[in-house]
Amino acid sequence: MTPHPAAAAAAGKDLFTRFYAANPALLHAAAHSHHPWPDVSFDAQQRAWLDAVSGVDRKWTWVFGELFPAARQRVADVLGLPDPATLCFGASVHQFLVSVISSLDGFGRRTLNVVTTDAEFHSASRQFIRFAEEGLVHVDAVPAQPFDTFPDRLRQRLGAGGSRAGPDDLVFLSQVQFDSGYELPDLTGIVGVVAEHVPIMIDGYHGFMAVPTDLSAIAGRAFYSSGGYKYAMSGENACFLHAPDGWLPRPVVTGWWGGFGVLSNAPVGEVVYDRGGSRFMGATFDPVGVYRLEAVLAMLDREGWSVAAIHDHVRTLQEHFLDQLGAPGRFEGDVAGSLLPSAEFARGNFLTFVTPRAGDVFAALADRNVVVDYRRDRLRIGFGIYHDEADVDRLADIVTEVWPLIAQSAVP
Repeated sequence: MTPHPAAAAAAGKDLFTRFYAANPALLHAAAHSHHPWPDVSFDAQQRAWLDAVSGVDRKWTWVFGELFPAARQRVADVLGLPDPATLCFGASVHQFLVSVISSLDGFGRRTLNVVTTDAEFHSASRQFIRFAEEGLVHVDAVPAQPFDTFPDRLRQRLGAGGSRAGPDDLVFLSQVQFDSGYELPDLTGIVGVVAEHVPIMIDGYHGFMAVPTDLSAIAGRAFYSSGGYKYAMSGENACFLHAPDGWLPRPVVTGWWGGFGVLSNAPVGEVVYDRGGSRFMGATFDPVGVYRLEAVLAMLDREGWSVAAIHDHVRTLQEHFLDQLGAPGRFEGDVAGSLLPSAEFARGNFLTFVTPRAGDVFAALADRNVVVDYRRDRLRIGFGIYHDEADVDRLADIVTEVWPLIAQSAVP
């Protein structure tokens, strides 16, 4: 596919006519959060309903025999995975995380040593903390900041292969950190530092369909999980896991779909597993999200929106926004100085600004029909293919209006 960002950018809004019809005055700048759904997802949603009505029980023959393979192939193409059979679908990435941890040698019998960072999303960090409370895991979290030393500190820790708590049992890292947009550099090189017997799981939720990703060199080594809620524009129930062959063959936490293909001939009283990534499938979930995912990825392919084109488009809008905020007379302070990470670091498809009044800025923008989001003291702004420079100019004008008001209200 040959990307043509200029042509695609002009047509981007045309893919979201239902969204704009429902929200004619809304300025939605949270593509990194709940991404608007394109029109093709409506058609996919209808198709799922019609298949359920016409097929009844037989719809599962279609879902497992045609929909899942088609969607797996599209995901594999995006990520450079050589074999789509290593992929499986599920309702949430959290489901996959728990299943992977349950597969580790010693789970439930000793405290497992998990290496991660202090910048992981809540579905992982919350579960790690809770497991640690019960003595199931020990968490060794490498601080993400300062960013300039993070790659070296991370490599040093991973290369050590263990800590005072014992040898490492699992490495869990985000491709793009959710609380800053910082993109992990040299993913292949970092995976290569991990001891050869230690499983590694990469959270790609802010990477998939946001930054170009080629897993071909580590496809046999690393697990990779993501979903359609954000940059793949597909909503809920559209998560997936790449599970390399030969690693963790028998997850303890397992649903009946983990052996769906062999259930008819399974010995009574024995837990059997499908081959490939399907061994990590859970129990029955609504497949409508995968309908939407496959339809959206097919649309992006038709329209020339490669991941590189999407990322280039968003980076252009980000730079334009920062230029607008930095224009003479806009602010007395240094807006770029509140950007995290700073401009010299690679980042994903959203901007993060550190301010103690992030919640107040969020609320003030919401009062003006502008959607962004925040995490503690970090205001996040995300652009997508449904934005153009006119949207960015409008957002910059509103932020310019709001930010001084917030600052003034903080003065006693």
